[in-house]
Amino acid sequence: MNGGAGEGGRTASLPAVVPVAVRLPKTGDPMSYPRAMLGSVETRSVSPVFVGRTGELDTLNDALARAAGGAPGASASQGEPQALLLGGEAGVGKTRLVEEFAAAAGRQGAVVALGGCVEIGADGLPFAPFSTALRALRRHLPEELAAAAAGQEEELARLLPELAEGAPVTGGGRHDEESMARLFELTARLLERVAARRTVVLVLEDLHWADASTRHLVAYLLRTLRTGRLVVLATYRSDDIHRRHPLRPLLAELDRLRTVRRLELGRFTRDEVGRQIAGILAHEPDPLQVDAIFERSDGNAFFVEELAVAAHEGSCTGLTDSLRDLLLVRVEALPESAQRVARIVAEGGSTVEYRLLAAVAQLAEDDLIEALRSAVNANILLPAPDGDGYRFRHSLVREAVGDDLLPGERSRLNRRYAEALDADPTLVPAAERVMRLASYWYHAHDPAKALPAVLDASVEARRRHAYSEQLRLLERAMELWDSVPDDVRATLRPVDYTEVYPPCGCDPATTPLRYLDLMAEAAVAGRLCGERERAMKITKRALRLLEDEQDPAAGTGASGRDPQRAAWFWTQRSLLVQAQGRGDGWRELGIAQELVRGLPPSQVHAEVLAMAANWSMLHSPGPDAMTAAERAVEYARMVGADEIELNARLTLGGLMVDAGQIDAGLAEMFQVRDLVVAQDRSVVVARSHVNLPSSLESVGRSREALGILREGVDLTRRMGLLESEAWVWGNLAESLISLGRWDEALE
Repeated sequence: MNGGAGEGGRTASLPAVVPVAVRLPKTGDPMSYPRAMLGSVETRSVSPVFVGRTGELDTLNDALARAAGGAPGASASQGEPQALLLGGEAGVGKTRLVEEFAAAAGRQGAVVALGGCVEIGADGLPFAPFSTALRALRRHLPEELAAAAAGQEEELARLLPELAEGAPVTGGGRHDEESMARLFELTARLLERVAARRTVVLVLEDLHWADASTRHLVAYLLRTLRTGRLVVLATYRSDDIHRRHPLRPLLAELDRLRTVRRLELGRFTRDEVGRQIAGILAHEPDPLQVDAIFERSDGNAFFVEELAVAAHEGSCTGLTDSLRDLLLVRVEALPESAQRVARIVAEGGSTVEYRLLAAVAQLAEDDLIEALRSAVNANILLPAPDGDGYRFRHSLVREAVGDDLLPGERSRLNRRYAEALDADPTLVPAAERVMRLASYWYHAHDPAKALPAVLDASVEARRRHAYSEQLRLLERAMELWDSVPDDVRATLRPVDYTEVYPPCGCDPATTPLRYLDLMAEAAVAGRLCGERERAMKITKRALRLLEDEQDPAAGTGASGRDPQRAAWFWTQRSLLVQAQGRGDGWRELGIAQELVRGLPPSQVHAEVLAMAANWSMLHSPGPDAMTAAERAVEYARMVGADEIELNARLTLGGLMVDAGQIDAGLAEMFQVRDLVVAQDRSVVVARSHVNLPSSLESVGRSREALGILREGVDLTRRMGLLESEAWVWGNLAESLISLGRWDEALE
């Protein structure tokens, strides 16, 4: 590679990839079949000499030393997590700098785990760089990773499915505001434990392609990592960060953190360009040639490579071609079959697996290998560092080739990719299949095939707690809905795609999926990922559809106004209004109560009553709240809504204590606490260990509250419920103060 190119007064109560490298590549490692055949190709357009970057490399090495415990004042047994952001325009040399740093870190005994954000069309895979990096850590530090993940394998399998081998993670389970925070906290704890005794360098490349969930996790880690011999290095293309780019707010947020160092990689000087060209040509270049290439490339390392080779080979006379033409000139010099393969790879994603490429190209294997050899010899494609795939040597070349595709050619290639994956799902890693299939069918402009695929992908995003991606996919499904024939929509079932929207008397296994079902899922996803304004717009539109007594998008036979469904959307509006600080949410809950008044017991009815009782417990406890809680318990029990029942019982117990029924109320709360601990119901476990001690403290039983709170600290920490743990600590401090144990409270 060259020297630059590459890529109140009482205690509180709670309401209810592709590129990867670890260490240094070892000689003698087994190679895949296609990679083995292409192992001897030339790479003469890249310089073996690492040029410049002394200051940046010193900063990275200083971070490594600090993480390993070499900072001034640190003991030999301690390290301090380090976070760095490396930006620079495309082609300036970020990847080469990372490679040099990784090699040096490996020589010092560090484990380097690299994960790249994966671009498929215009889409990113949720948590892709973390999944790739964790997979690498599991491969090279299996015992350490297993020990660090012990007891939380199923939850962490949302990032790395292999952790739950033999016990696959289901899409079920309650999804709430703490779900994503829990996953993030467990991930941070996992990394701290893995890096407790061994220095680990976690490299996250190409953040400009990162999905929203990946960006949220990066922000969380860089704010919360406190222990461990860990270096987190993230790279991004700064020239891509326009005013509305989603990475821009994250960079601004991280700039305010004193624990994050930001490096901006500049272009080469004229002297550095000369040294780079000398490395490429293996001799001292003509000074006039260096001047010309420096002026034309403006010091961009990748363009220096391309210009130097083009000038040397005579394929770019006078260096006057546009840079885009320059990037394409060697592609167009390839044999036609190799050009075709390059176009196929350009549309397939950041990396395309060999077997998938073969299925799409439909060439005889010998012909495909020969085409690949030509493309690799010309330094257009490279074997992927890990696995059997191929990728472009630089994303700039891929983008140039992709931009050269005709509109019909682009959609046809996406169809070929989708058809190949439908025919053989094993062509790509299982964790990527549904997301890639959804992207391929969508960009093939086939709504009938795209809608089910996009819905499958939304389920996978929800399973991973990637709620931002779930929202985007559901909005895409709603966009496609009207373009899909009725007979195709009639085959879709709520049981396969929905979780949050109650059936309201319909059988989700036999009733066709409705547009309102998608809106419900999208509203909750938007609330959980923080996109509350988008979620509010969705709930308002859903209520308009229901109030009009017609669901236009549901087609012929759509049911009229359904008060239970309308009540459910009003509960969502209540939550959103409170989250946005636009009100207390009581008006919305009042409308929901009126809509279900007089209706038979149902899950929606029980939930509305439980939410109303809980709101009243926090804002205006009294007889009406007690009645609502009692009815919520009764209705939830009648319809088998266990979690609603348990939460309503906690609320009822707290209201009873407030009303003077102390023994009965506390007994109710103790029963719920014992049940949820035995059943490991994380959300209700957290609430019970906040609300029960709060009620005990309110009646002067501080010592009793203390024991439950200490148990709550252990449980919420084990479950990764960071926000709930904070509530427990706050109540613990208040109980200690009540007992006069001031020193302990300060701790």
